[in-house]
Amino acid sequence: MKDNRDQSEGNQRRIKRSVGRCLFQCALAVLTMLVLLMLLDVLLHAAIIATLGASAFIVFAMPKAYSSEPKPLIGGYLVGICTGCLCRLLSTSRLVMPVLATQRASGVVFGALAVGVAIFLMVVTHTEHPPAAGMALALVLNNWGYLTPVSILSAVILMAGVKKLLDPILVDLV
Repeated sequence: MKDNRDQSEGNQRRIKRSVGRCLFQCALAVLTMLVLLMLLDVLLHAAIIATLGASAFIVFAMPKAYSSEPKPLIGGYLVGICTGCLCRLLSTSRLVMPVLATQRASGVVFGALAVGVAIFLMVVTHTEHPPAAGMALALVLNNWGYLTPVSILSAVILMAGVKKLLDPILVDLV
């Protein structure tokens, strides 16, 4: 009977410790996102910025996962941003518009293409970061200014820096 009580007490201590760890890492995610959102034009680019929330989950809830490392985090976004920008330019090209008839059809076709090409390039370059494929799509489907890609990449670099700085104390929560 005593062994069961000891196990139960050990489980309770582990749960309390993991709840504290979870709250700490979630607070880090909140603070990081707060800084990023204050620096970025949230209302104008909500769909584009939403991918950063998914990245924050990976970085702070699964910090030991490969996709939370700087190479796939920054590299994945570089691929997603470049692919999204290129597909956006192609979708608005005068050469493409007569073939696809409408801007909506062009956005749909090139949005899908952006996701597929981004996935392929991330796999080939070993920079797999799933939210970055969403970034490629968001850049095709939304209007944005020339500073938007720079702002997003800067935000990702900041997130990678926070993760790298705190990596020794972060643990996988899932």
